[in-house]
Amino acid sequence: MEDLNDYQSNQDYTYILCYTRTPLDNLIYSPKLAYSMHLAVSKDGKAYEGLNHNSGVLFAKATSNEDGTLNAKSLKNPYIFYMADGAFGVIAERTEFDGENDSQSKGCIILFTSSDLLSYEEIGLIDLKGNTFVSDAICEYNPDTKIYEITWCDASGNYFKNTMPDFSDLGSASQPKAASAFSIESAPTAIEGAVERNVIGISREIGNRVKTKLSVLKNTEIRVEETVNAASPIDVERVKATAVYNDGSKAVKKVVWDTTGIDWDVDGTYAITGIVHQDTYKFPIAVNRADPCIIKWKNKYYFIATNDDASIPQGIYLREAKTIPGLVNARESLILDDKAYSHINKFFWAPELHIVGDELYIFFAGSDGTLEDSGVFGNIHSHVMKLKAGGNPIYANDWEMPVRVQKKDGGYLFDSGITLDMTYFAADGRHYVMWAQRQFSPVDQGSWLYIANVDPKAPWRLINDPVLICKPEYGWENNNVIVDEGPFAIIANEYIFVTFSGALIDATYCVGMLTAERGADLLDVNSWTKGNYPYLTSRSVNGEYGPGHNSYVFDEDGNCYNAYHARYGIDGPRSSGIRRVQFDNEGYPVMDLTEELDLNKDLRLVKTKVIVKK
Repeated sequence: MEDLNDYQSNQDYTYILCYTRTPLDNLIYSPKLAYSMHLAVSKDGKAYEGLNHNSGVLFAKATSNEDGTLNAKSLKNPYIFYMADGAFGVIAERTEFDGENDSQSKGCIILFTSSDLLSYEEIGLIDLKGNTFVSDAICEYNPDTKIYEITWCDASGNYFKNTMPDFSDLGSASQPKAASAFSIESAPTAIEGAVERNVIGISREIGNRVKTKLSVLKNTEIRVEETVNAASPIDVERVKATAVYNDGSKAVKKVVWDTTGIDWDVDGTYAITGIVHQDTYKFPIAVNRADPCIIKWKNKYYFIATNDDASIPQGIYLREAKTIPGLVNARESLILDDKAYSHINKFFWAPELHIVGDELYIFFAGSDGTLEDSGVFGNIHSHVMKLKAGGNPIYANDWEMPVRVQKKDGGYLFDSGITLDMTYFAADGRHYVMWAQRQFSPVDQGSWLYIANVDPKAPWRLINDPVLICKPEYGWENNNVIVDEGPFAIIANEYIFVTFSGALIDATYCVGMLTAERGADLLDVNSWTKGNYPYLTSRSVNGEYGPGHNSYVFDEDGNCYNAYHARYGIDGPRSSGIRRVQFDNEGYPVMDLTEELDLNKDLRLVKTKVIVKK
């Protein structure tokens, strides 16, 4: 790379520092999180701001054993460099999950590539042909010789250099030759726990995008029409405000207008003021309620969740209200208890309400209570329960008997472990279910995500074979336990987003995302792109630990709301929250926009002129 001073004299560049972190307590920031690549940004190459809530953006994938079990991995000493085509490369020392030497990586470094420092592709291990563990390494492309030069050292302080013409063959590195020691152009920071690595100058355009995508959005402007024509207060009520955010994205918001100064019988122009409205949801909105789901059905909203309160009868409870805010204090109705059916008397996990065709269903996981003594979660499996024709959702007797989900041949979906967290969505004329599945026999593989099509007339039966769509391969999703679960889809104009949760259901719980283009073959794993890092963690919103198991609902104004659970304290109970989802300037959902940042209180007072003409 060119000397850093060359970039510092050029105002068209932004400076990116990569770093790892010193691990903290496992519930706070374990080695699986700390030993990942983090990014910080600077305008002047001196003062750096940590991005993504000081959380990692690049993680090493787990490796697989023949029996399907996963070996979690981490990375140390990342180094960013420019590749021959102008894209970015990252090399690092791949380690075991706890940062210790990885025997599979002896004599190797791991290579990633990226076009934008936001999404990364893990290329694999470069064999440096040294029978020793690599302690540190740097890589640069030499444009004169058109060769990549990799300089590295071992634990004894011996330095070596390899060359490669390109990365098409990761085994094509030259034999190592003795080399001089290298130094890394880094920058000291005050970022908590940072173990700083190298700095790279990047274009201001890429730098601004990296900073924007990895920083919290905030409301910077409120716009309203300067004049409106109206004949009645109802006409004024329809006038909305547009909230503008620092990335240029927008959101439409209601305004409570004061029209008391308007004489509707007299033509003229009247100046009025208003207050931009915001529904507020203080966390938690429901204590001991996890895996929440909200749906609108026949002009009413319904809230359903896993009941974690052992002091009341176990089962599925439902809230009903005319508005989403009304659900917060709505009465709960028990619609399925542990005595109604012999095959469903335990757990009642992650119930979700879905409209399939014109019918209302509940997808949930339940158990008959067997196998409890073995500790294998009590034979939990996905079930579907249908509302009877003309039924009222809050009445238990208006629901049909739950049916266990079946394969296309009519057999049960899975018998070698458990199935849970099944969700449903429709896109581009096809109907899908996605669920978490954990094999226990013959070995515990952890929880993986699968997808399949269903017939909307019988959504409890698949019409094709399940397709594996996601494994918990990154450190953030195999933290304390190897689990991906809780998928839920947002169907947007250009993309289908599926958020899911990973790790143990403690403070390490977090939210990842799969993305596919509209019209793609969703049963092809290659149609999905998995984010390298989690989008919602315990560091995203102050005081909310282990956020996850999201669902989404749109209100009557078109606002998307995220229903999720988290803990109000690191050891608090799982409890439900609601927060608005903003779609950024690229159409991607933003889940960490707090109410204070969603609407700047100093901008809430707005004004316009109403033209009355009879």
